Amino acid sequence: MTDWRWRPERTMGIWRHGAGWLRPFVAAAPYVTVGLLLLMLYMVGGTLTAEKGLLFDLPEGEAGEGAQTDLVALVMPLRRETVVFFDDSRYVLGDATSLRSFGEQLADRIAGRESMSLLVLADRRVPGGEIMELAAVARQSGAARVLLAVKRTEAADQ
Repeated sequence: MTDWRWRPERTMGIWRHGAGWLRPFVAAAPYVTVGLLLLMLYMVGGTLTAEKGLLFDLPEGEAGEGAQTDLVALVMPLRRETVVFFDDSRYVLGDATSLRSFGEQLADRIAGRESMSLLVLADRRVPGGEIMELAAVARQSGAARVLLAVKRTEAADQ
């Protein structure tokens, strides 16, 4: 008996062309691409989060609770210079023009307010003379108090 029903021709779709041994690799290509993309993102993400932060070490000392501060300056020694970070700006302590611009920026922040205090967070490697120079500029700019931060020791906690 003859079957008169119409049957669509069964083509192999995308498999119609190319060598037979290559077909499984072509089928796996999207998965390999996604895998390589995830590997690349993992490698790049690992390098972005593995960066070291700023190493900052306050000198040890015994100090009571400090007064409330309004302004904060961070002092860090670099290879050839000591740098002050204040109000998202960087100032070099050895440079007279940079120190003068720090004083002007501090005076602008203090202007119109009374009894503003500056907290100086200085690394233990910063020479004391440079901290005193910074304190003198702060006093000339109108700071009522210049406070120096220290790391609390075990004896101070008891």
